[in-house]
Amino acid sequence: MPYPLSIKLPEASKEEDCDNDSAHRRFSISSTPGGLGSRLQLPSRPVSLTDEEAALHELGYGPNLSLTPSFSTSRVERLLRERQLRRSNSLYNLESRENRPIKQPGDDAAAGGASGVGRGGADGRRARAEEGPVTGIKFESTGALSAKHVREKQRLLVVANRLPVSATRKGESSWALELSAGGLVSALLGVRQFETRWIGWPGVNVQDDKGQKSLSSALEEKGFIPVFLDEETVDQYYNGYCNNVLWPLFHYIGLQQEDRLAATRSLQSQFSAYKRANRLFAEVVLSQYQDGDVVWCHDYHLMFLPKFLKEANSRMKLGWFLHTPFPSSEIYRTLPLRSELLKAVLTADLIGFHTYDYARHFVSACTRILGLEGTPEGVEDQGKLTRVAAFPIGIDSERFIKALETDMVRSHIQKLRGRFAGRKVMLGVDRLDMIKGIPQKLLAFEKFLEESPEWQDKVLLVQIAVPTRTDVHEYQRLTSQVHEIVGRINGRFGTLGTVPIHHLDRSLEFHELCALYAITDVLLVTSLRDGMNLVSYEYVACQNTKKGVLILSEFAGAAQSLGAGAILINPWNISEVAASIEDALTMKEVERKERHRHNFMHVTTHTAQVWADTFVSELNDTIVEAELRTLRIPPWLPLEKAVEKFQESKNRLLILGFNATMTAQVEAPGRRGPDQIKEMKLRLHAGLKDAFNVLCMDPKTTMVILSGSERSVLDEAFGEFNMWLAAENGMFLRHTQGEWMTTMPEHLNMDWVESVQLVFDYFCERTPRSYVEARETSLVWNYKYAAPYRQAIVKTTRFNITASIQMLNLEGFRHETCCNIYGLVQSQMLL
Repeated sequence: MPYPLSIKLPEASKEEDCDNDSAHRRFSISSTPGGLGSRLQLPSRPVSLTDEEAALHELGYGPNLSLTPSFSTSRVERLLRERQLRRSNSLYNLESRENRPIKQPGDDAAAGGASGVGRGGADGRRARAEEGPVTGIKFESTGALSAKHVREKQRLLVVANRLPVSATRKGESSWALELSAGGLVSALLGVRQFETRWIGWPGVNVQDDKGQKSLSSALEEKGFIPVFLDEETVDQYYNGYCNNVLWPLFHYIGLQQEDRLAATRSLQSQFSAYKRANRLFAEVVLSQYQDGDVVWCHDYHLMFLPKFLKEANSRMKLGWFLHTPFPSSEIYRTLPLRSELLKAVLTADLIGFHTYDYARHFVSACTRILGLEGTPEGVEDQGKLTRVAAFPIGIDSERFIKALETDMVRSHIQKLRGRFAGRKVMLGVDRLDMIKGIPQKLLAFEKFLEESPEWQDKVLLVQIAVPTRTDVHEYQRLTSQVHEIVGRINGRFGTLGTVPIHHLDRSLEFHELCALYAITDVLLVTSLRDGMNLVSYEYVACQNTKKGVLILSEFAGAAQSLGAGAILINPWNISEVAASIEDALTMKEVERKERHRHNFMHVTTHTAQVWADTFVSELNDTIVEAELRTLRIPPWLPLEKAVEKFQESKNRLLILGFNATMTAQVEAPGRRGPDQIKEMKLRLHAGLKDAFNVLCMDPKTTMVILSGSERSVLDEAFGEFNMWLAAENGMFLRHTQGEWMTTMPEHLNMDWVESVQLVFDYFCERTPRSYVEARETSLVWNYKYAAPYRQAIVKTTRFNITASIQMLNLEGFRHETCCNIYGLVQSQMLL
């Protein structure tokens, strides 16, 4: 489900059975007093049903206005209905697990596959492959867009860096393909109203045309479309910019400080390769794209892809999802070429993250770096809104639950129980990565054994550390550090018969991993920074019998979803983690059951399939809302008709503004935003002088420049033209061939200036780069050049200032002054 950037519940929904999850969903379509039965809010200006019908029809939704529940009623109703259905199913499953009949031998293949860490059984992969490709599976829709309202066989193009398949060349023109089941593959099986095509790099270097054609043909049979990259591009793009620049930065690991210019050049070449690879992906997507397709781009590898695709087809339905954390703006802004990446991603229609924090960080980066406006819906740029929301991913929980009932897993469970009899089992399942906090976990376990000697022969830690990037020096050093700590702890607290830590430098088969999850008493997740961490989800799904305890790092994205039932810890605080281990081992059964019930409910309702289905449904909603928002935009001035009427008229009065209307923004060199020093000196745009000369020489045309600037500024900018000037919002008026005259009342009270000046100065001191302009008849507080993220605060502050000086009624006085200008022009016989 999407988690919005702001929470705003309709009053009618407060009486409904809403838990915290439902309160965090997005409500961007306003509700009428009818509450959950409200209709879609129509545009403010009159729009015929034919216009809306045509707009929806172009998007692929029926020829009439019998809209789906996603559009005919509020989004609140749809989300609540879907949530209630999932909740009911989960309660039923939770209460009936123990009564489910035991599977017969031979059913193991149906539960095959792989978790995020285990390699997965070959039987499971073969069983899934026999079902056909991901694209060929057809299900009844459970999402917001039912099949009868979406065009038949509407396609979903999923674009990720890697295809979920391993390809092995058997001959010159034959390939062996092995499907790699994982979280994203399972999720896409749940997008049931679409025909799915997966586009990505096959993971092998194929240079010859014959090999590429044969591999493409083999992959296409399974619903996969390859993007072929040469070795240099893969090295510079994937190993270089993706894994050495973006991945560390997104996980709060700062950029390396280089001491040679060659390293800077290398970074630039990696960035060029990154863009080149993204363009190759775009070319393949465009070759497969058909009108009406939905394109879903994944992860930091493809941040330029939305830009390239939208440039080729602006009407393409396009979403982008990040599977890692997005860092705070203070971290992200250290990235060279930071603006280009943000601008490229913002061309997507919908941007998704795992948690609200990541979405908020992204909006903040767009505000501070690009100077764009962050809204509760996302990021707005020149009227174009890119929606940003949180969509927490899940797992295919049913696959793990069913696996526990197979003979193979039951056999492993019995073996493990016999081997670990009499001891509490703690488990850690991680990639051997710097962000996983394995050394911190081991040190906390050592401290626990040191402070609790009665547990030394009663507890066991099983640590699965799957090797990754073994050719990188930092990872090699981490491996040595972990082995050293494990050896020290086993040597210190072990005996001839037992050791406190069982450490494995390898992955496990799926059935082995499920069995290990099932017999574990405590799962210990100490990630220093993790996008989500689905290991915690897998553990909860396998614990419905034992109901073990989950110790979860607060720096993992899963902490926001499973925080209610887990023991949250700061992995950097070794003493806190050690104390949490003792709390988990000694926790009473009643509390363990209650904590597990909360987590199990979430894991079984917020599955990977629900995540994918919700994102695609929200993307469709976003497209329709964008179309309806476009219908509310006033039409452009019909230029031909305006020119025709202008030529027919005999007396014309043109009243034009000056500030920001006829001045050009001066960009600061090498920096974002305008150059404050240059722009403060107002100058007429050079391209307007010829047009003004023509208009001012026309005897049928009278021009008036109305500005809040001082008289001297207007004299300097327009003194050479034959026109009228109205300075300080009309307080002073003159023709360029005459003298200044005032429109002020004879006894204008200016005693308010001193008190208002104090108010302005107060806020000016607290808003860097703002300033106060003191004019003869007015005061102006200018905050245009303040940091964009502060302007939201400033806009709120304006109400405080207005309340302080509202007795002056300056807006009403300004309106009266404009009327006086118009009357004065009439009295001069200019009309």
